[in-house]
Amino acid sequence: MPGIDDTSSWHYGPLPSTDDAPAWIYGIFPDGWTAGLPEVSADRDEMIVVCPLATPDHPADATESDRAATEEGRISRFREATRDMRVQIAQQLQYRYHRQASWGARCGATTMVFTHQSIPVTTSLRQPERLVLDTLVGSGVASSRSDALAWCVRLVEQHSEDWLKELREAMTSVDDLRRRGPGV
Repeated sequence: MPGIDDTSSWHYGPLPSTDDAPAWIYGIFPDGWTAGLPEVSADRDEMIVVCPLATPDHPADATESDRAATEEGRISRFREATRDMRVQIAQQLQYRYHRQASWGARCGATTMVFTHQSIPVTTSLRQPERLVLDTLVGSGVASSRSDALAWCVRLVEQHSEDWLKELREAMTSVDDLRRRGPGV
């Protein structure tokens, strides 16, 4: 998601850019809600907004487990205290950016995403490809073909980050050329 040019129109019409989303969201938040601009990642269907929270002071003798528990507690409190307002902001985000909004928070070294969209993607696979998915299911790596396919996508994402970044940059260049069109 990060790095995807969400204004591209490879198969569908263009979407509004989300370049200004962190600043817009920060501006609509009540004062003191977060410790800075939210991190926003977007694709064609969803924006994930991760709100930075102030890191609590930990006692000098706090263990890593204590730190993580304190940070998770801070995030849980934020989630509950801001629920109604986040729903209202999500409706405005959907109108402004034409995407569903999902939420999370980061506190210290702990990041939690509260909600996210699970978007169905239809695909046609030949038997050798289905056998790969069935092997993952049969071995217990995944619980279904859908889970197995998501696992494969995550694996490719982890091991092909540079290549995917280069591909996204090339897609952006093609989109720019397409928008400019030939001089008439």
